[in-house]
Amino acid sequence: MLRQIFITLIVIITAVKTYGQGTNHGLGSWNIITINLPGNTKHRIGGYFEAQNRNYGVVSNFYYHEEKLGVSYNLDDNSFFLIGGGRYTTYGFDAVDEGPSATENRLWEQFTYNHYISRIKMEHRYRIEQRWVNSAYRNRFRYRLNVFIPINKPALDPHTFFAAAFGEVFFNNNQPNLERNRFTPSLGYKFSKEFSFQAGYINQRDYDLASSADKNYLILTATYNILRK
Repeated sequence: MLRQIFITLIVIITAVKTYGQGTNHGLGSWNIITINLPGNTKHRIGGYFEAQNRNYGVVSNFYYHEEKLGVSYNLDDNSFFLIGGGRYTTYGFDAVDEGPSATENRLWEQFTYNHYISRIKMEHRYRIEQRWVNSAYRNRFRYRLNVFIPINKPALDPHTFFAAAFGEVFFNNNQPNLERNRFTPSLGYKFSKEFSFQAGYINQRDYDLASSADKNYLILTATYNILRK
């Protein structure tokens, strides 16, 4: 089992190094902290908070942060609606002292549905966004498929290593309609019912009318779930 984990780590590191040498100006980093109050059929109302920062380099050239929160309502144990909002701030990576180059306030409505194929968890997330970017209004539509595979146990229980991957597409109602896509493979460890951690890489590609450009990042995600009694 440790050999399988080691081999998977080598594959991810090799992919990160390979993509980081492309035309996207090197490797950056994302750091994410998420706190959830999960809902269920007994307690249908839940909550969510997330904070991120991003760097153009692995540990240097900070340029972005976001903070967001939401309230969820569970239809059952595998599906829920969420209404959220957040603030998203972007800086020139070499001009942080000059203040933000873009400030966005955002509202969104989201539906998430989970199902299982044997031991594999499949998470489908649909999101509609209302965005105010430097006072200009925009709409956006997103779909994300997130897959979790436990490695050393049959389910995502405490003390479980797991592999994960997600793909996400972003659409808007202006040209080009395909605005962005993301792909992320990662490895994680679930320490307890409350806490888990993931490390991997994310490729993000943005599109305009004439061309597209991408960049790769290391991504570290810490998730804490507040348990109900």
